[in-house]
Amino acid sequence: MIAPVSNSPRVFDLMKTTPTHAVSVADDVRLQAIRARDASFDSVFWYGVRTTGVYCKPSCGARPARRENIVFFDSGVLAIAAGFRACKRCRPDLVGSNLHADVVTAMCRQIDEAVHAGQPLPTLDALATRSGFSAFHVHRLFRKATGVTPHAYGAGVRAARVRDGLMNTSSVSVTVLDAGYQSASRFYEHATARLGMTPTHAKRGGAGETIRFAVGETSLGAILVAATDKGVCTIQLGDDANALVHALEARYPQASLVGDDPHFANTVAIVAAHVEAPRGALPLPLDIRGTAFQERVWAALTAIPVGRTMTYTELATAIGQPTAVRAVASACAANELAIAIPCHRVIRATGELSGYRWGVERKAQLLQREHRLMSMREC
Repeated sequence: MIAPVSNSPRVFDLMKTTPTHAVSVADDVRLQAIRARDASFDSVFWYGVRTTGVYCKPSCGARPARRENIVFFDSGVLAIAAGFRACKRCRPDLVGSNLHADVVTAMCRQIDEAVHAGQPLPTLDALATRSGFSAFHVHRLFRKATGVTPHAYGAGVRAARVRDGLMNTSSVSVTVLDAGYQSASRFYEHATARLGMTPTHAKRGGAGETIRFAVGETSLGAILVAATDKGVCTIQLGDDANALVHALEARYPQASLVGDDPHFANTVAIVAAHVEAPRGALPLPLDIRGTAFQERVWAALTAIPVGRTMTYTELATAIGQPTAVRAVASACAANELAIAIPCHRVIRATGELSGYRWGVERKAQLLQREHRLMSMREC
């Protein structure tokens, strides 16, 4: 038999707050709401049934349990923490989903604090203990909300800390240890993939890297294309060609920037032509550097056909993470390869055009151009 528990605040210790929806309701009122299956109480309290080990929302259509077998909770999180599982009929776990978001936010904060304190990443069991969920549920809940596992999230935070730290210290080893890696060798195993270049090059602002670039003009304004020896690494649109060049110099202050390569001018011509008349994937090798989640989103973006659009929700569903809409939007915003990775083809569910790092007006013109070209082909 599952023993009743008090409404312990331990689940919310991480948030250092109480659930905003919690309302003090007398037990007799709660019982009356359950008997009446009153849906207006669905976000006010939850109840568990000791004999079945299931928790429900007040409007559940199941046969009411005996009073002595009922225990009340101010949140579904506390019901789960007490060992109850969600009713498959009324799905109380879908009520108050903001609580789940708060718990995931608290876990992210726990990971962030560990990284910034130079401590090892918290284990899945540690996150589970602090949150009140089982390790299995923590893993599933975190991935559903963010699109990545807790470990992958922690690895990304730690890599970002190293990337920032390398610019402010003379020692790679000190930076690596400060970010919580137990040894420099553990970091170096995947350093290049996470930083986009070797740690020494990152520390030196791209020193040792050769980046060829060129600028051109299109009907949408100036365009800058830059490439490493692996392929095109950035495509930027703007109003001022000089400003685009200065931004590239600021990003890689120590890299060897080559802007007078006549052979590279052909690459810019290919990209500029694609701006004017998009005809599918850009026929150039790309040097794509991002987190595992970002690269999944970018790969899905390249699969959107010319002349078609997709909402952020549809894109999240396409990568198997239907609830990670915000994370998908952030990945779109982090795209450095205008046109090549067509984030301009993603729109809001209302059909409106949302933010575009190169300007909403350019986004509208790109879509209009693609629609027009597709219409001409269909004719």
